[in-house]
Amino acid sequence: PRARPRLVFHTQLAHGSPTGRIEGFTNVKELYAKIAEVFDISPTEILFCTLNTHKVDMQKLLGGQIGLEDFIFAHVRGETKEVEVTKTEDALGLTITDNGAGYAFIKRIKEGSIINRLQTVCVGDSIEAINDHTIVGCRHYEVARMLRELPRAQPFTLRLVQPKKAFDMIGQRTRTSKSPGEGRVASGKETLRLRTQGPAVLEEGPSPSEEEAARQVDDLLESYMGIRDSELASTMVEAAKGSPSVAQLAQGLDSVLGEFAFPQEFVAELWAAVCHPKVDKE
Repeated sequence: PRARPRLVFHTQLAHGSPTGRIEGFTNVKELYAKIAEVFDISPTEILFCTLNTHKVDMQKLLGGQIGLEDFIFAHVRGETKEVEVTKTEDALGLTITDNGAGYAFIKRIKEGSIINRLQTVCVGDSIEAINDHTIVGCRHYEVARMLRELPRAQPFTLRLVQPKKAFDMIGQRTRTSKSPGEGRVASGKETLRLRTQGPAVLEEGPSPSEEEAARQVDDLLESYMGIRDSELASTMVEAAKGSPSVAQLAQGLDSVLGEFAFPQEFVAELWAAVCHPKVDKE
């Protein structure tokens, strides 16, 4: 049998640190523990990780897959801030995701929205509490549901934790120097797939059509639920591929992802996006 390769990844703290080497993890929590051990910090200090850039770039978030050439940057807790928000519309304009280890954070802010008008709230901020009720340990869809259910015209308070910034990153947005590993392009041939249960597996990277289907499903998640989750989107693409009808897809999703309570129209759009993709015509 083919010998299992020794997978070693390079990592840094996003605000600046020496380069460390990590290996032997099978899920996100174990990954955070390995990074924390290298830099002598607590795993709970890590808000999220990006691949191949130290910047708070939501397009480079570490999800459930890591390319074998990817360089991992860990963004850790910085300053805590509180902001009072009045919900004048049903939607706040936030898209929520989480790090798979207990922290939900802001992945996108819609232009012109309630939150967009609050200059102190930024993409990458972790949501620690709503009205002094801690949400640490909650999944992103639970946090999105809590925010949707808040009454209109009644002010509420968000306690946020922003990622720690390096001194030379503050107030110098035009700085062009790169950290080691930034801009590195992964081979795309093989990726390490992290699992919630069981060992991580080495597999071929997704095809362009699979990537496009996952992107469309991620867009659906945002429009229906106010969350983005590339790994969840990929899982749902796999489920839809094996379902011959919308009804069977609904049954399958309910058996493994019932806590999401997906509406029927969402399931229909999911099945259509994966099984009957639209082809642009010139």
